[in-house]
Amino acid sequence: MKKLFLAALLSVSMIAVSQKREQKGDDQLTIEQRTELKVKKMTLELDLNAKQQKELTALYLEEGKKMEGKRAEMKSKKEKEEKPSKEERFEMKNKRLDNQIEMKAKLKKILTPEQMEKFEKMKEDKPNRMQKRERKSEPKK
Repeated sequence: MKKLFLAALLSVSMIAVSQKREQKGDDQLTIEQRTELKVKKMTLELDLNAKQQKELTALYLEEGKKMEGKRAEMKSKKEKEEKPSKEERFEMKNKRLDNQIEMKAKLKKILTPEQMEKFEKMKEDKPNRMQKRERKSEPKK
């Protein structure tokens, strides 16, 4: 009886987990929605003024559209089961780093030095927050 109960419990939990994964793709936010949330969060953390909010919104929308195009390109390559060569991987990483440098320069023009310092600190703390969230969601033994 115990084995039957455990088997039923295991199968129900597996079905629930697989359904949650399927639902994630359906409720993804648009680029505009993600941008709006990101700018609002930054406004709360960095006390942005209206001009800064407008400039950051434009910047993140532009960046989001670029990333969406790259994501679609990578997805099509993945579906075709094409793996990038070493040179292509190097080129992609190099472009990504160039883009990060460019983005940082643009942010420095928009944000004050104090805000930029706070922003950098927020970026450093982000992986720590993610790890804490993962630990909270782990079942306790």
